Amino acid sequence: MIDKTRTLVQGHVRISDPSTGEILLDKNNAIHYENMSIALAQSLADTSTGYIYQMAFGNGGSAVDPTGVITYLPPNVVGQNADLYNETYAKVVDQNSPANTDPTRNKLTVLHTSGQVYTDILVTCLLDYGEPAGQQAFDNSTNFNGEYVFDELGLKAWQGADQDLLLITHVIFHPVQKSLNRQIQIDYTIRIQTLTDLSAV
Repeated sequence: MIDKTRTLVQGHVRISDPSTGEILLDKNNAIHYENMSIALAQSLADTSTGYIYQMAFGNGGSAVDPTGVITYLPPNVVGQNADLYNETYAKVVDQNSPANTDPTRNKLTVLHTSGQVYTDILVTCLLDYGEPAGQQAFDNSTNFNGEYVFDELGLKAWQGADQDLLLITHVIFHPVQKSLNRQIQIDYTIRIQTLTDLSAV
């Protein structure tokens, strides 16, 4: 008998304003399967690489025409060098990194229920009132191409240096403006599930 185990990886993103409870986004994301396979193997092999390190934000995932119609680009999930269309901000979410300035609110949590064949990684990231630097005062911009009007985000895995991160997920969504008058909370869940199929040899 050979134990054939298949692995399914799924992602879900929820963006909210913690002060008001308003849900700004609630949707599934795309997985970059090649890069995810590399990251999982590196993590299991204890290479000190492959772990989730950064959440990146960008404004190049969609276009809004003068009538307000939004056109979405496809997620970048092909090729090892895949990246966000236009990254404008990034935040370290690895709570063990000295580059993480607030590890109590930007962190990774492993969630597992005994007996289940899946385990979740909850990636929590808070964009506080004062970040990013240079944002507008109020969330009433009519410029959907603004630097901090986000319409894409992704998780990146550590590869040994900040400039060598590996994009493992990518999600495209309607524009969401980050401004001084509000916080934005991102709860990004990655579910890793094993599907076992025993077959005779």
